[in-house]
Amino acid sequence: MSRPEFHSRPLHPTLLRLDRLATHLATDDDVLAVLGLGSAGEETHRFDEHSDIDFFVVVDTARAKERYLRDPGWLGGFGGHVAYSFVNDPHGRKALFADGLFVEYAVFTPDELAPLPVLGARVVWSRDDYDPLTSSPTPPSPTAIDTVDFHVDEALTNLYVGLHRELRGERLTAMRFIQVYAVDRVLALVRLDPASRLDHPDHFESTRRIEQADLPTDLPLHRMVPGYEHNVDAARAVLGWLTTHHVTHPVMTRAIIRLLDEH
Repeated sequence: MSRPEFHSRPLHPTLLRLDRLATHLATDDDVLAVLGLGSAGEETHRFDEHSDIDFFVVVDTARAKERYLRDPGWLGGFGGHVAYSFVNDPHGRKALFADGLFVEYAVFTPDELAPLPVLGARVVWSRDDYDPLTSSPTPPSPTAIDTVDFHVDEALTNLYVGLHRELRGERLTAMRFIQVYAVDRVLALVRLDPASRLDHPDHFESTRRIEQADLPTDLPLHRMVPGYEHNVDAARAVLGWLTTHHVTHPVMTRAIIRLLDEH
């Protein structure tokens, strides 16, 4: 039976609790591996006092999986008392310990894990010669729609729809179109800019660490995302950034400006 691996640099004391859990689970022959994800994965240097622990447990059979999902008592292997937990996914739970440790986990069989593109995972422990990441597929390449033109046009149409909903009095959905969907497209444009230097970009969440990015252009997020009562100001800020840094279609640009003038 293999033991949790030794690390080339010291781990944050809280993250060491995942090694403690792995040692506990290694005593169950049904468990094949424990994987750390996110800042508990390959990028352990990012783990700090505000981090939670995301992890996968790999078990050998569907029956073992059902057992681990039904009774989360094995989380006691972290040490401490689970004060709150709930099923947040068919494969796992989120849980808060009484001492403040927050974890999110999923349990998979090898067949279930194999087709998943497990990015940045770290094998905390695995049994014998089992390598849980051997067959992990390469993430799909960006599609043709992941282009500057697409993100610019999508942002413009998000602004257009959002401003119409603001005029109708649907302020919450307007906020989402203007301050969430359109800003997501702005972040995609930032990512596509070869001059951008992103701080450990997250493949699943573009907002992560954007404040620490080294960008070639100003990104006035405080004006793009001012809050529920300021959708029009946010739309002006997003449109201003788009027209300053990219070529926007004149028809849609004028249509958005007309809507801004109506407010």
